[in-house]
Amino acid sequence: MTVASPVTGSVVPGKLLVIACGALAREIVWLQKHNGWGQIDLQCLDAELHNRPKQIPQKLREKIAQYRNQYQHIFVAYGDCGTGGEIDRVLAEAGDSVERLPGAHCYSFYAGEARFTEIAEEELGSFYLTDFLVEHFDRLMIKGLKLDKHPELRDQYFANYKLVVYLSQREDPALVVRAKAAAAFLGLEFRHEQSGYGDLENGLQQQILKIV
Repeated sequence: MTVASPVTGSVVPGKLLVIACGALAREIVWLQKHNGWGQIDLQCLDAELHNRPKQIPQKLREKIAQYRNQYQHIFVAYGDCGTGGEIDRVLAEAGDSVERLPGAHCYSFYAGEARFTEIAEEELGSFYLTDFLVEHFDRLMIKGLKLDKHPELRDQYFANYKLVVYLSQREDPALVVRAKAAAAFLGLEFRHEQSGYGDLENGLQQQILKIV
């Protein structure tokens, strides 16, 4: 992971600070290497905030305040992520030079807003997985929701879902197998769609062009 420069009190020239969900760290680092984006410094919040979205805005506020005087441009690699508009309020406090990815969550910016809307309308009762969530399904979902200790909770949590939609970033057959197993564990049907990096890549590219 690329880590932002130490606190010095001076602006880092020609750099973009990306504050991201830890669930996007691997993807952002891959995009950095693939595209030669040496302009990016990356700081990540704990991916387990996925299960505690109300804590995300304050964590972002603290991280922005920590680095605000070092970067002319800060980009927040989060959607709204279940915060009810609170992330946007934090960014409004920070000013125009701090922006975020478009959309409600990572599923929508990976698939693209238009395609995600189509997928969601095809089956409203869809539960979404990304590469990261497939790789960490046991830790974040099974143990995170305590389904290992209280398996009866599965049917309560997922009573309104019918389908698991796996939006994959990498072409990895082993991850597809694991995603199918996750769907079977949840007792849901399964669909796989290769989405790639979608608006995550596009959004980072647009931010880099602003500092070139």
